[in-house]
Formats: sequence, structure tokens, C-alpha cells
Amino acid sequence: MVFAISAGFFVAGWIIAATARLRPLSRGYPADPSSLFHLASSVVFLAMALATRRGVLPAAVLQTIDAAGTVLGCWLFLLMAANMPTALRPDLMAVLVLLATLLYRAALVPSDVARTVRISVLAVAPVPFATYAAYAREPSAVASPGVFTVYAALWSAIDVLLPAATSRVIYGLRQTVKEARRLGQYTLVEKIGEGGMGVVYRARHALLRRPTAIKLLPPERAGQIDLARFEREVQLTSLLTSPHTVSIYDYGHTPDGIFYYAMEYLDGIDLEKLVCRDGPLTPDRVVHILEQVCGALEEAHRAGLIHRDIKPANILLCERGGVPDFAKVVDFGLVKSVKGASDGVTVENTVPGTPHYMSPEALTTPDSIDGRSDLYALGAVAYFLLTGQVVFGGSAMQVFGHQLRSRPVPPSKRLGRRLPAKLEALVLAALAKEPDERPESARAFRDALLACDDVPSWDERRAAAWWRDRGAALRRARPEESEKSAPRTLVVDLAAKGDAVL
Repeated sequence: MVFAISAGFFVAGWIIAATARLRPLSRGYPADPSSLFHLASSVVFLAMALATRRGVLPAAVLQTIDAAGTVLGCWLFLLMAANMPTALRPDLMAVLVLLATLLYRAALVPSDVARTVRISVLAVAPVPFATYAAYAREPSAVASPGVFTVYAALWSAIDVLLPAATSRVIYGLRQTVKEARRLGQYTLVEKIGEGGMGVVYRARHALLRRPTAIKLLPPERAGQIDLARFEREVQLTSLLTSPHTVSIYDYGHTPDGIFYYAMEYLDGIDLEKLVCRDGPLTPDRVVHILEQVCGALEEAHRAGLIHRDIKPANILLCERGGVPDFAKVVDFGLVKSVKGASDGVTVENTVPGTPHYMSPEALTTPDSIDGRSDLYALGAVAYFLLTGQVVFGGSAMQVFGHQLRSRPVPPSKRLGRRLPAKLEALVLAALAKEPDERPESARAFRDALLACDDVPSWDERRAAAWWRDRGAALRRARPEESEKSAPRTLVVDLAAKGDAVL
């Protein structure tokens, strides 16, 4: 920014000098010493910007660039002013330019007050001496060089005090924000997602080097039902040990009432984003992913837990233990236990879930669903992965109508090309309206996937090549419009025939 402003003034001065034809302004511009020092200062700030823009340099190097570049640039600005005619009041020009530069630095660069004072003092220290030399060389009829020097010294003190005050405020705010982003032993680094029951941040533990993700329940969602759901999510998920289920590390709340839990950080991409950015997946890769998800669901169902929100956005692909294309099931915010009485957190006449992936029985008899409801959702996920499209489109209520009455268009017909017959038959069987017509369990679903002998194996070599060529780029890519409008988890009020975001 300092470079842009400085360069702008340089060009403006050139234009004014070329058009005004007034002395002493136009004398020798832009090859006079004043202009050359101005240009040199601009180059210094440009070099600082180029050297620091990637943000990968060590902190000590960045601090050296900050101090040396700021002081050198200010001294060059001062030499620019010292070579101007005294009729243009170079003393005022110097303190004004230096004040703007040092204020901008104080606002932008994380720096405590002492460091800002040291840099500012070094930057403005030559101002009184340069002022005296300039007015001694070209005496003014207004006052003696000593008078101008005293005023320059006073203004130089302001050039130190104002940036110091700015640093004090900005640095204090940064420290306050840093404290506000700390949850126990965890410090929040950046927001990485938002699910049905909270916001997820990448976090750093004070002592451990283990990558961590923190899920927060915002204060505005900390009502009795939301808090009960949040606590149930972490308690039930922590019981699961499948390598394909996200692992829970910790749970707690801050003194000001923000509830959170810590889980393993998955540096990968969810299937929703993957398909939106890279298109439909090949059948062999789809089978490879679904087989892993079945492993996670098998354990959950055996423990009497139903996920109720299986969808592409809740299945992440990552590299784990050197193994590429490792699937992880996340976001158990709607998990339901089929053991015992009602969970006490479901509002009467409402159905939680994502419409495009909800089973027919989840709409008609939500209190009596079993693991086969998750298998319907997994069939809908398979359909999306193979075709790049959801099984049924439209508004939430239109989708519900299709879920209850319409037969899915075969994936091969939707895709416009042939798919392995056994895999397509399995996907359509999982999307059957009646639970008894679907695979009877996650294990049966997995066995049927492995029995698809018309689908070649997705090997680790091909997976590693994909992650090398495409994985990193897709993780860094900005969300596309199709992702922004992806199906969201809803609580649907069946009595009112409306919906609201969960």
C-alpha cells in the first residue's frame, strides 16, 4: 500500500511538473535528486511487499525486513524532502510523509509499543538535522533555521507518539481476539466448515502437535434441545472405534458458556465438493469409498446407533497413515439410539435430516426407523457419486413426495452411459421404498459391493496418483456455485409442511 501511494504521488508529480511549467516545481523533474530519492523509496517498499507476500519466511526474517525496510524507506523519503526547494516547506513534507508511513505500518504490522517506538525513532531521528541543513542552505525570510528545526523536532515527536498509540490499540485488540479464540488448551486457527449442529475450526493444542478440529455450539444455539443434541453427539460418537469414523479427543465448555468438543483434524475433501469440482466418480472408486463407509455404519448400527444424516458432505476423503482415499464419516449431530426410550431432543411433528438423502420411512414413521434408513441414504450417496446428480430434485416438499412415490431413474440412464450392471442394481435396491427390499445390514451392503465382479478394483497406486495430481488443488479451490447451493440439513415441520435450517 505504501508503495502504491508513493508511486501514485511520483506519477502525479511528474504530470504536474510537465503541465504546470512552474519553477521551482518543474526544475529537472523527474531526474532531479528529490525525484530519484522518491523513486528509490518506492522501490524499497515494493521490495518489502514482494519479499513478504507469501508469508513463509521465519518470524525473525520478517521482523528484520519490517524494521530495516521501514527505516530505509523513511530515510529516502527524508532525503527526497531535503532536496526540495525550501519554498515548498520540505520540513512539513517530510514529517507528513513519515507520519503516514509509520501510521500505516503500526496499523498493519503486528508489533508491540516498544518495537514501534524504536522503529519510529530511528525513522524520524534525522528530520531535525535535515531541516536545519536545508534552511541553512537556503535561508528563509520568515524565520531562522533554528526555528524551523524546533518545529520539525516537535512534529517528529508526534510521528513517534501517534504510531505508538496506534500499535498499542491494534496490538491490544489482536491479543484480545487471540484470547477470545482460545478454548481451554486449544487455540482456534481458522474456520473450516459448518454442520447441522455447529461450526468447525482447525485448532492448535497448547502442548500436543496432533492436528485437531474443534466443533463449537454457538451461544445463540445453546438452548436446552440444541445442547442436549450436541452433548449426545459427542457422547455417542466417542463410543465408536471404527477407523472410518471421526475420532473424538475431548469435550468441554468455556466459562462464558461456549460448548465444544475436539476431534481429529481431517485434511481432505468431502464428497459433495469432490463431485462438484471434479465431476462424477468412476464405479471402482465409488465401490472403494462405499465399502469403507459401510464399515463405519456397521459398527454404529451394531451399537444401536443410526446416523440419520448420511450424505456426501458428511463423508470425507483424506490421506491417513500414508493410505490415500481413506473415507471418514463425520457429523453425528442427528445420531439416534434405537435402544431405550425417546432421546428427548426431537420436537414433535418434525423430521431432521437432508431431504435428498432421507428414506421414505424417516418421513412416515421417524420414531421406528432402523439402520436400513442409513442404507437408503448411502444408496442416494452412491447415485450422486456415479451421476453427479441427486436422485430427486426440487424443493424439500417436492423431494419428499418423490421419496414416497417416485421410482428413481436408473443411474446409467441419468448419466447417459453404461454402468456395471451389478453395481447399478445394488444402488437401486438400496433406494427401494420398503426397508425389507434393501440390503438387510451395512455388512450385507458391503458384501454386495465386494460381489460386484464387473467392477475393477480401485488400487492404491491410482489413488495416490489422483491425490498427487488433483487432491491438493481441489482442497485449495474456492467453492463453486453448485457447492453453495448443496443440500443442507433441515428440520422439517411436517404439520406445517414447511422447513427450517437446523
